[in-house]
Amino acid sequence: MTEMQHISLFNRLRRQYSTTTEAESAPNPSLTEAENQAKPVPVRLHVNLVEDENNFLVGASSLGDLPRDRHSFDRQQVMADCLDAWRFNPLARRIVELTTQYVTGGGMAPRCEHAATQAFLQEFWSHPLNRMDARLGELSDELARSGNLFLLLSADPSGMSYLRVVPSADIERIESRANDVEQEVAYFTRPDAEGAVTRYPAYAPWQSTPELQPVMLHYAINRPAGAQWGEPDLAPVLRWLSRYAAWLEDRVRLNRFRNAFMYVVKARFASESARSTRQLQLAANPPAPGSVLVTDENEEWSVLSPHLEALDAASDGLAIKKMIAAGAGLPLHFLAEPESSTRTTAEAADVPTLQRFAQRQRFMQWMLADLLHAAVNRRALVDPRVDSQAEIHILAGDISARDNQSLAEAGSKMAEVAQTLYAQGLIDQEEMLRLIYRFLGEGGSHVEA
Repeated sequence: MTEMQHISLFNRLRRQYSTTTEAESAPNPSLTEAENQAKPVPVRLHVNLVEDENNFLVGASSLGDLPRDRHSFDRQQVMADCLDAWRFNPLARRIVELTTQYVTGGGMAPRCEHAATQAFLQEFWSHPLNRMDARLGELSDELARSGNLFLLLSADPSGMSYLRVVPSADIERIESRANDVEQEVAYFTRPDAEGAVTRYPAYAPWQSTPELQPVMLHYAINRPAGAQWGEPDLAPVLRWLSRYAAWLEDRVRLNRFRNAFMYVVKARFASESARSTRQLQLAANPPAPGSVLVTDENEEWSVLSPHLEALDAASDGLAIKKMIAAGAGLPLHFLAEPESSTRTTAEAADVPTLQRFAQRQRFMQWMLADLLHAAVNRRALVDPRVDSQAEIHILAGDISARDNQSLAEAGSKMAEVAQTLYAQGLIDQEEMLRLIYRFLGEGGSHVEA
C-alpha cells in the first residue's frame, strides 16, 4: 500500500468514526421538546493517536527519524547483527582488528604548547578512571562496529573530567535543532525495564554553564549528508559474511562424508539366523584399514560410498571472499587469501587500504582533540590557569613503516644538495630546512630557521 493510499484510508476512517450523522443529531418529531433535549448525545469516536517517538507513522517512520537515516528498528537490528558478527565470525573480528591495529596501534598522545594546559591534558589522559592509552582500541572498535561513538563526560568539583563510552545500541533518539540537524541538543536512551528514559544533554561550548553536569558528545563515520547516525564498517558485508560462513560449513560437511564408506557382503545363507550371525561376527571384528581380507567364493565383498559429485567450489568461495574484501576495503592477502599475488602486486594493493586507514586515523585525531577541548573548557570554569583557547594536537604513530627507509635515503641525499646550495648563497636557511623536511616526509612548519 502506497503512502497516498495510507492517507486516504486514514481520512476515510476518521470521517467515519469521529463525526456524527444528521439522523443522529436531528430532533425526532415524535418526541416532545423536553424528550429531545434529554436524548443522549452520541459519543464521538476518535481513531487518531497522539504522535510520539513510540508510534509508527505513515511510511513506517518514527517521529524524529530523518529521511537520510535508517528507521529505528532497522538501525538497532544492524548494530546487533554487527556485534554478533564481531563476536562469532573470525573474518568480521579480523576486519575490525585490522582497522584498530593500523589506526591506533602506534599509540596516540596529546600535545599543547601551553604548559598548564599540557599538564592537565596529561593528567586527564593517564587518570586511572580514564586510561586513554588502553581505551583507544575500545573507541576504534566501537566506531567500526556501530558507526557511532557516544561519549559521556562527567566532572568532579575540581573540573577533572571522566570519560565513559555509552553503547550506541542504548541510544534510541537524537534531538537536534529544528533548523540544523548538525546542532544536536540531547540524546535519549531506550526505555529500561521500568520504562524510564534517560536524557543526556549534548555538549555545547557556546552554552557553557557554571554547573559541571554530565554531557554527551556524539561522533559518527560513514554518515550520509543530512543524517544524524553513522553506519558501521561491517554493515555492507554482513550478508556476505553470513553466506561465506554457510558455504564454508557446507564444504566441511561434504568433506567429512566424502570419505565415509560401508562394507557390503553378499553371500548365500541357509536362513535368516545364519545371516544375522555372520553380520554380528563382522561387526564385532571389522577389517582394519590396509589389512588383507581373504574370503571363499561364497562371499563377495564391496564398498558402498556416497557419490556426492561435489565440484571444486574454491572459485565460489573466492568470489564471496572478494565481495567481503571489497566491502571492507581490504586486499585479499589481508584476509588470509594470497591468491597467487606477488610482492609487487601486494604492495600496490596496499596503497588504497593504507590511505583508508590514514583517513580513519585523521578522524580519530580530530575526535580526540575535540574531546580534549571539551575537557579543557570544563576545567577552565574552575581553574583559570588552563587556557580554553589553546591549540591541541594529537600525535599518532605511522600507518606503515615500509617507506621510512626510502624517505631516509631521499632526505639524506637532499640534505647534501641543500647544504651545498646554502653554502653557495643560492637559498637561505629556511628554504634549506624546508627542502630537507619535505623529502623526509615531515612538515617543516614547526622548525624555526
